This record gives sequence, structure tokens and C-alpha cells, in this order.
Amino acid sequence: MRPATAEVTVDLLITGCTVLVHDDEERIGFAQDAAIVVRNGVVEAVTSAASTDGLSAAEHIDARGQVAMPGLVNCHTHAPMVALRGLAEDLPTEEWFNGVVWPVESNLTAEHVELGARLACAEMIRGGVTCFADHYFAMDAVAAVVAECGMRALLGEAYFSSQGPEGRERSLDFALRQRGAAGGRITTALAPHAPYTVTDADLAATADLARAHGLPVHLHAAENRDQTDTSLTRHGRTPIEVLAHTGILDTDVLIAHGTGILEHDLPLLAGAGGRVAVASAPRGYLKFAWPTTTPVRALRGIGVPVGLATDGAASNNNLDVWESMALTSLVQKSTEGDPRWLTSRQALHHATLQSACAVGLGDTIGSIAPGRRADIVLVDLTGPHTRPVHDLAATLVHSARSADVRTTIVDGRVLMRDRELLTIDVAAVAAELEERLPALVDRAHGRRIQEYDT
Repeated sequence: MRPATAEVTVDLLITGCTVLVHDDEERIGFAQDAAIVVRNGVVEAVTSAASTDGLSAAEHIDARGQVAMPGLVNCHTHAPMVALRGLAEDLPTEEWFNGVVWPVESNLTAEHVELGARLACAEMIRGGVTCFADHYFAMDAVAAVVAECGMRALLGEAYFSSQGPEGRERSLDFALRQRGAAGGRITTALAPHAPYTVTDADLAATADLARAHGLPVHLHAAENRDQTDTSLTRHGRTPIEVLAHTGILDTDVLIAHGTGILEHDLPLLAGAGGRVAVASAPRGYLKFAWPTTTPVRALRGIGVPVGLATDGAASNNNLDVWESMALTSLVQKSTEGDPRWLTSRQALHHATLQSACAVGLGDTIGSIAPGRRADIVLVDLTGPHTRPVHDLAATLVHSARSADVRTTIVDGRVLMRDRELLTIDVAAVAAELEERLPALVDRAHGRRIQEYDT
């Protein structure tokens, strides 16, 4: 830091807070009575509040009583599906897809996608999410929303083999056009839907395109045990073995869900030629009554990062990554039969650095440290449900809620201050979406965009 007596203007100064930090071995710690100095969208320093007394700032936030955390990352969602929140309830997976979701999605327009994305981004900003990985249709509309509202995102245009070569070509075209958009806040991926809706030939072609253009791949695979069992019966391979056979594992790949990953899949993931990560959204697995969950402990053991996710609000009902963090800890304890796994500090690590690594931004976001982008949330721990604090990590994971996020910052820009959204008009978006819902949810036509048959 410069001497405290020097008058230097920085873009943003946050003082008086407790800062969640990572040491050289990526362990979670907390710096008390700290200050964060931000210049040009980057954290310049994490220091003591006292050492910034002589520092002037274009914007100053007094964050006493609050914890500064890296912004949360939603590692797999379908943001526009908030428009279908609560539409398909208490159904098994096959009926959920074939009876409701895929018939409704045959009605989608770019306007539906844009409005859904706006509402979703508002929800995520209010919940402390600063970055999300989205995998959906009409993604130019989502990219425009991200650019306008100030969030960070990894975006991919989803495709099925039933769309013919044009689907894959649209996915590539989107990824190349939008890569680096919104001042670098948008990164892109190729987005085949899943091994059960995309042929081996198309997956192999996607892997070739990913390597040729330096793009990651984001897809669903081994979502549940039924998919794995069916894949073994029909093809003699698990979905993970399909990814290896087609070359997808030789690219940088983000696998959504993975609750059907088997023990004999682990060596393939460990030996993959590309960077492999898995996104876990435990609320949806509980809701669908899937018998297994993402094998977080086994994946961590082979060095595969597991990021936290919500999936779309049509299945999860919300985009609350804070809830995903708490549920991941609780479900893992139950699954492993071990109360010492996953600890609160481990859950915070998944929510921050591991999630950043999962979306390919492990060197850019995920911690509050000099040189990192200033994606920061301030969490108010003065409420009765967070007092007293004996273990700050446990308070954050198991007592605090997404509604305790007071301020959300991306690239040094304040997107929400004291719970007031600054970049999205929720009332206007919700009103326009309500007007368009009848046309969206109509299923009388008998069409569906795809068949769920696993």
C-alpha cells in the first residue's frame, strides 16, 4: 500500500469488514477489520482498515458488521427457465421433460429468453451470485442481458443432434461471436445437450471444434443413475466412457450433475487430457428423488473440482447458490455417513475457488486477492439468526442466507447496494413476462423440442 498520508484516488474502497481469504494452500481464513482497495475493476490490495485512512476513493463503502466474500458462481443453470418456475411439480424426470418442459420449450421466443434471463440475473445478483454458467437456447439474448446488467457469465448455445448439423454450427457461431464480449465478462463454450440427445459423431465433431478454437465444452452427462444404466445397456458404455471415447474428455469440459458417475469412471476423469470439472445442484436431485448425488468426495480425491450450481428454476425453483452450498455440506454428510465431511470451510471452498475453477476462471475470480477481478459480495451478519458467531465459517454456511447479502459487486461495479438492485427493473420485467406467459405455457399443440428416452 501507498503511505496513508498520500491522497490517491481509487475506484472503490471497502472498509471495516471481515474478508474471507485463501492462503497459499487455498485454505479458508478470515482477515478482521480489513479494507479492500479496487482500481480498474481489479483488487489492488487487501489490507487493514487503518492503513487506508489517507486514501480517497470515487466510491467508499463502510462495511462494518459485514463479511466480504468472493462472489458466488452458479456453475450450471438455465437462467431463462425461471419463466417455468413451479410449472412442472412433483413429477418423475421422464414425465417432467416429455409432459411439460420440452413441449413448453417448443414455444420459446427470443423475447421469452430475454425476459427470463433478466429476472434470473436479478435473482442471482440479490443472492450474491456474480457469475453463472448458462446452457440454453437463443443465447444472444442472454448475452445482451449479461452485458447490460453487469454480471459475469460462461454462455453456451445448447443443441441436440435432432436439429441436424445446423445445431452444432449455431453453437460454434455463438461461441466465437460472443467470446470476450461485455468487456471480457462473457466467456463462451460449446454446448451439446447430453450424450443421450447428441450422437457420438456429433460429440466427436464438437471435441474437434473445441480443440481447434480453444473453447471449453459444457454439457449434461451421467445426470442420474438411470441414464448410466441405460447407456450401459444400449451402448456398452457409461456416459463418462462415451465422453472419453468421443474425445470430449480431451477438451476442457464442465459436466453438469454427474450423480450417475460410477467408481470405474473415476480413472477416466482423473486421466482426462483436458481440464474436467463437475457442477452439482443437490436440491434438484432431492426433488426428483434420485437415489444418488454427485460423488464430491471421490471427485475431490482425484483432483476434479466440483462447483456449486442450481440448475434451472423449473426443476430447482430458485437460483439460490447459498442454499446449494448448505445442502451440499448436509447431503454429503448424509451420503458419506461422516459428519466431518463436508465441513463448512470445505463448502466455502467449493462455493468460491472450486466454482471459479469449474467455469475456467480459477485464475481470475474466486478469491479476494491482489490481481483478481473485484467480484465481491458483502454479507450482513447482524441479524438474530446469525448471532452469536462462534465459528464464522459455520455461520456463513449454515446460518446466513442469500437474503443477508447487502451489496453485490462485479468488476468493481456495484450492481446492488443495501439490497437495492441498480441495473435491473424487476417490476417491469415481471409484468412483461406475465403478459407473455399464456403463449409460452400452451401445450395444446402436442409438439416437444426433444424426447427424453433414457
